[in-house]
Amino acid sequence: MTDDRLERRLEAQEGVVSVWQLRGDGLTRSTIRHATAGFREVHDGVLVSGHGPLTDRQRWWAAALTAPNTVLAHDSAGRALAFFDSWRRDETVVRPGSGGPKRFGSLVVYRSTLLAGDIGHVDGLPITSPARTVLDLVAGSGRARADRVVRDALRLGATDAAALLMITGRHRGRRGVARLRVLAEEYAPLPVRRAKSDAELLAMAILQAAGVELPALNVMRAGHEADLSWPKLKRIIELDGGSTHMFPTRDARIQAKWERAGWHVDRLPTDDVYDRPDRLLALAPPPAPAGQRSFVVVRATTNVRSARWPR
Repeated sequence: MTDDRLERRLEAQEGVVSVWQLRGDGLTRSTIRHATAGFREVHDGVLVSGHGPLTDRQRWWAAALTAPNTVLAHDSAGRALAFFDSWRRDETVVRPGSGGPKRFGSLVVYRSTLLAGDIGHVDGLPITSPARTVLDLVAGSGRARADRVVRDALRLGATDAAALLMITGRHRGRRGVARLRVLAEEYAPLPVRRAKSDAELLAMAILQAAGVELPALNVMRAGHEADLSWPKLKRIIELDGGSTHMFPTRDARIQAKWERAGWHVDRLPTDDVYDRPDRLLALAPPPAPAGQRSFVVVRATTNVRSARWPR
């Protein structure tokens, strides 16, 4: 018969449990061996019930249960928080301490002396906060990847600019902090949650940096949603690419309707936003004179409001 303490652990942890947890619950080693007979070992001392392939959440739980005070971090935390993906499928965690990352099979363990305030739970799973996860990923990425990480985290609502600025204030001097602060300030004035793709948010940032009057983003015009639109000028730029413009015939019908309503419509491949931003700027209204530009910049201060995230 399975011990109730083990059952509670399995129910709360996607069928995954660690020996150190059960020992802490008061189970003897012989009881654990008997109760977990037939379980599979995922990591040393971490067991999973059942015989099917491991789910992502089971892998994340198994990584976090490899030792006390271990939390999901870096790539794995980004995937668990649903704003990041990568070709790596090793699980990544962080524990208190110092020193560089170490690999144990498919597990990569980081150490940090600055975890206080950066740890929470998502559906019980111990994990670094979204802002801390972004900082960790930015610190370990090249510029293009770092920029994409920040845009995706903001656009998908994992965190916000205020939380990113707050964490840069707590981690001054750490690698990646300066870049993250620049990006958070750059995207803070933009309607990040209205962006439906990375290309749209990047396009807004490019236009802002060039001093162009920012367009409305994904607003209904003549009965259809336009990517970028300037109502006073009656101009629309549609960014074609990915899954958002898969039906050229439908796009042509919508464009004809806009044009009948008096809108001038240009179309731009999304690849050009990344590779040829000059083409985007050539289609946009001209920048305002330097003396007439107005930018709203959020600075990192002790008064930045606290972000809320699932605990």
